[in-house]
Amino acid sequence: MSSTSTTTPLAPHPDRLFPADPGARAVARTVYDAVRDLPIISPHGHVDAALIADDQPFPDPAALLVTPDHYVLRLLHANGVGLQDLGRPDHSGAHPLPDGREVWRRLAEHWDDFTGTPVRYWFETELHDVFGLTEHPSATNADEQYDRIAAALATPALRPRALFDSFGIEVLATTDGPADDLAAHARLAADPSFTGRVLPTFRADAVFDPSRPDWRHVVASIGEASGIDTGTHDGLLAALRDRRRYFIEHGATATDTGVLDAGSTPLSAAERARIHAAAQQGPSGVTAAEAVAYRHDMLFRWAEMSVEDGLVMQLHPGVVRNHHAPTLERFGPDTGHDLPAVGAFTEPLRPLLEAFGTTPGFHLVLFTVDETVFSREIGPLAGFYPAVYAGAPWWFIDTPAAIGRYRAAVTDSAGFTKTSGFIDDTRAYCSIPARHDMARRADAAYLASLVVTHQLSEEDAVHTARRIVSDVPRATFKL
Repeated sequence: MSSTSTTTPLAPHPDRLFPADPGARAVARTVYDAVRDLPIISPHGHVDAALIADDQPFPDPAALLVTPDHYVLRLLHANGVGLQDLGRPDHSGAHPLPDGREVWRRLAEHWDDFTGTPVRYWFETELHDVFGLTEHPSATNADEQYDRIAAALATPALRPRALFDSFGIEVLATTDGPADDLAAHARLAADPSFTGRVLPTFRADAVFDPSRPDWRHVVASIGEASGIDTGTHDGLLAALRDRRRYFIEHGATATDTGVLDAGSTPLSAAERARIHAAAQQGPSGVTAAEAVAYRHDMLFRWAEMSVEDGLVMQLHPGVVRNHHAPTLERFGPDTGHDLPAVGAFTEPLRPLLEAFGTTPGFHLVLFTVDETVFSREIGPLAGFYPAVYAGAPWWFIDTPAAIGRYRAAVTDSAGFTKTSGFIDDTRAYCSIPARHDMARRADAAYLASLVVTHQLSEEDAVHTARRIVSDVPRATFKL
């Protein structure tokens, strides 16, 4: 048990994340005040559209705030809490699911393990601002806080749609599989009582890698959804184009792709058809080298399709998925053991950018979990190619300190307008406003540093902050 037994006040400081220097802090306050209440534009995230379409009360505090959030799971797991004790189903059958109260107790007992992390920052903000808590979680108050949050979740004010409005969300993009019927999105679009925008994002990672065990299943499901035979590579490309059009009809403005690396060397039509046919026999039908070549070609084809249909292409490479095989086997994916890999973009993307990097209307947003490439590769690429935008710090580096390093690394080469705006990338619905507020404060601090060193006027800093929050994501994601 890591947490102390006493409770401490929970009251986020109004100047949190602002500079210590009084002059710079005053400028940061002015900049932040200009954007603090602007609507949230969230062009990339993982909230399920059905959550908002169904508008049912959340089941319990742990199911909302702990179990679905891999940021929380990984830190608790790292400090000795088993995933079976955090509400994740144990496929081995060795442990029954605990109730929500038990899960919340584990969080409260280990509260001090989050000290200094962005997870604690988000938690403090949402527990205070959304649920009105005035003390940090602890072993002493765990049950009392659980009951308070559970009672609040039963009220109309904390149903998903009411929170959507109170959070000030204007646009929320989801992440959706290539064969998804988008029924929840259709219901929201047709509902006159819902005035927000919830947009699907087309994600088809499995089709890129024929060595994946689920590749044939996903390829077949795309064929079924489109009515096009995906047994051939040409058929798969045609089916993907059809599904992309379907997503566009339902409001999509972007795709998202998570691959191990950004390689984009195209293959000849004959070679990619040959590998596709071999992969239809099963994962053992292709060599490791053939699978990589196929994946690189598919990334090139993906850009080709974006040039054709206008969907923004988001690229999230550089993550080793499911690093711990025993955890994957017992608890499935998205349980905290995806880990960063070394990033590279300049050479891997050269074939793609030589073909499409200067094509009008093509937008390629590059994300990384290796922040060394911001100044070395992503910033300079965005500073030349009209198509390239520098994606915000993501996942392991969507932290206050990393946001400042990102701005310093990218702004020299690409300025502010060739960036993405903040990306919350979350399944944790109630953390959305806390995360966006964090980004607005961190950007205010960075802009204040430019003002006090006489690189920018205070008026320009305020104007730039407004653009970062509103104009930049709208333009980058064609919203």
